[in-house]
Amino acid sequence: MLETQRLTPEQIDRAAAILRAGGRVAFPTETVYGLGADATDDRAVAGIYAAKDRPRFNPLIVHVPDATAARRFAILNDQAERLAGAFWPGPLTLVLPLRAEAGIAPLVSAGLSTVAVRVPAHPLAQALLRAVGRPIAAPSANPSGRISATTADHVWDGLAGRIEAVLDGGGCDVGLESTIIGLAPDPVLLRPGGLPAEAVEACLGAPLRRHDGAINAPGQLSSHYAPEATIRLAAGSAEPGESFLGFGPGPATLNLSAAGDLTEAAANLFGHLRALDAMGRPIAVAPVPEAGLGLAINDRLRRAAAPRPS
Repeated sequence: MLETQRLTPEQIDRAAAILRAGGRVAFPTETVYGLGADATDDRAVAGIYAAKDRPRFNPLIVHVPDATAARRFAILNDQAERLAGAFWPGPLTLVLPLRAEAGIAPLVSAGLSTVAVRVPAHPLAQALLRAVGRPIAAPSANPSGRISATTADHVWDGLAGRIEAVLDGGGCDVGLESTIIGLAPDPVLLRPGGLPAEAVEACLGAPLRRHDGAINAPGQLSSHYAPEATIRLAAGSAEPGESFLGFGPGPATLNLSAAGDLTEAAANLFGHLRALDAMGRPIAVAPVPEAGLGLAINDRLRRAAAPRPS
């Protein structure tokens, strides 16, 4: 493993060399840790799917250091430019039309004519992307369908022996995956995430449609972000034999935010689910408001509680 948070330029260059050679490197973003590979290399991208046991029909997000890099392979209309100017770098992914001869591996977009693009804000992610000089495909760095990784230790817990390196940048500030917006033709919320939908609507001056249809962006599988334990949602308290994930004041095995702060709850969500899962008991979860970041938190909780595919 490459050294922890005090990474040198030489260590960043080593990670970039692994990526340019077709290898896989996990790295921190402000949302969660991503498992990166060269988005222009079919075999490298296939290695992501193999490491995660990820279904081939589930697209990947391409990470770039700035909007200029995104424009080289994706088409940004006026709405996309407005959102990119307001929220990049940051926890926003835009699903955009692919340019002809874009050079992005077909597996990245799962055969679609669009590509999901993000500019991460984490300084270590930025340094790595600029050192590589290529677009990097990077889903969350965890086995497919399991709890996303928000620390380097989480990455090793799920992917040890399957990937070449992890860049340890400490814990992730946001702790939820990016918000995904589609723009073809009207803006649509494809996945709630670390940027509240209300902020996107304010920027565009129009409401977002809600997605209801086929998988056309990452993170839309009905069962996703799941622990091994079963989950019971909107619980007032734990039943005998359950752990309780609280929100707001009151007794709990672990509390997303005793103060009822949705930002704190989002940052704690995946780490607390992992800790409760390790206790080996079913998990009851307190209600979380369906507003702001609560929309994304509840989306992840519903997917974590959904029936598992056979």
